[in-house]
Amino acid sequence: MSNDFAFNIKSIVFDENYRPADNTRLTTNFANLARGARRQENLRNTLRMISNRFNNLAHWDNPNGDRYAVELEIISVELNIDVAGGNIPLIEILKPNIVDKTSGERIAGIAGNNFSSYVRDYDFSVLLPEYNNHKATFSAPDDFGDFHGKLFRHFVNSDTYKAHFNKPPVICISASSSKIYHRTENRHPILGVEYQQNEFSSTDAYFGKMGLQVRYFMPPDSAAPLAFYFVGDLLGDYSNLELIGTISTMETFQKIYRPEIYNANCAAGKVYQPSLKNQDYSLTQIVYDREERSQLAVKQGKYTEEHFIKPYKNVLEQWAATALSN
Repeated sequence: MSNDFAFNIKSIVFDENYRPADNTRLTTNFANLARGARRQENLRNTLRMISNRFNNLAHWDNPNGDRYAVELEIISVELNIDVAGGNIPLIEILKPNIVDKTSGERIAGIAGNNFSSYVRDYDFSVLLPEYNNHKATFSAPDDFGDFHGKLFRHFVNSDTYKAHFNKPPVICISASSSKIYHRTENRHPILGVEYQQNEFSSTDAYFGKMGLQVRYFMPPDSAAPLAFYFVGDLLGDYSNLELIGTISTMETFQKIYRPEIYNANCAAGKVYQPSLKNQDYSLTQIVYDREERSQLAVKQGKYTEEHFIKPYKNVLEQWAATALSN
């Protein structure tokens, strides 16, 4: 049945002229920034922040701090089911491309970074609330995230993915505000100091079913550790410039929509718990609608249920029963 599941990849440049397409998943960071009266200023400032941070971290042979520029591609993944007669939007990720203005070289960054998924919206905004309706204690079903995990792994292992990207993806998101992180003695020249959490979060478990493990690092001059979800060896599989592309991109987004944590005026200590109630932080000059983002997640979760989960229930169940399970 897995042969019936094929993927289609589309790419669009994320620059100051970017406008979300009608079928763009609107909860993505980049779509949120690209709307409203200040959309072009938002985008220009965001891209400038990313390139500045990249040059800050890639400081060797870079005396003026302007050797590199970062360009971003939005990668949209569609799923084709033979019986559907069309493509169903599934995932959106980002891919940095690094321009070395000294050598003229263009260096491909790591695919992943931001991760947006219609099925994940369904899982967290529709399925989970319904499962916990009228329950005294919040919990998740044992198979929560199984189907999404199989879809993601099927995509990463597909010929389509391998034709577009030469390395596995790395997803980089905020550390969980419900967990406590302890600084370790491990330090990487680019990723920075490593932290370890006191216990796995629900996001860790969900990404685990996608075949991704997690490590937490606070890069140099950062305010808080970032969560890196990856396959294989995060420290060994990627070059310094590739890692810097991911850090500069995602730390910038975190500063914009999690300023209480990532634009805090005081950096994380040896024992650290992120808090969105922190009042000692600075705001960027970029407008971001955090409330709208959470509302759209529910809407798009319901969209997924109506247009994907319910119509193809039998096909999906048959495929999941025979798809890879580890």
